[in-house]
Amino acid sequence: MAFGIKRPQLNNWKRAAKSGEIAFLTHYWLDDRFPDCTTVTKVACCDVDRLIEWGSKYGLKKEWIHVRDEFPHFDLFGQWQEQILRQEGQLDQLTTLLHK
Repeated sequence: MAFGIKRPQLNNWKRAAKSGEIAFLTHYWLDDRFPDCTTVTKVACCDVDRLIEWGSKYGLKKEWIHVRDEFPHFDLFGQWQEQILRQEGQLDQLTTLLHK
């Protein structure tokens, strides 16, 4: 279940991903399979080859890409989430959620 984002954030993420950018969207997330994780970051790009190349910098395997509709994406959570977001200069979305 996803929550904690607003429509403009979602629309900006979709626009960026559709235009071939590496797009980041962090939101609250609950999944019984990962009880210690309360947030997830979806890193999307319509250019799957570009997404694969981006993920390889962080040891993410192309098999981990979720191919859904127009938004192929990696799901980042746990220590990988914070580490990658910090390196990408994208930590603000996660920080905002955790300090609410």
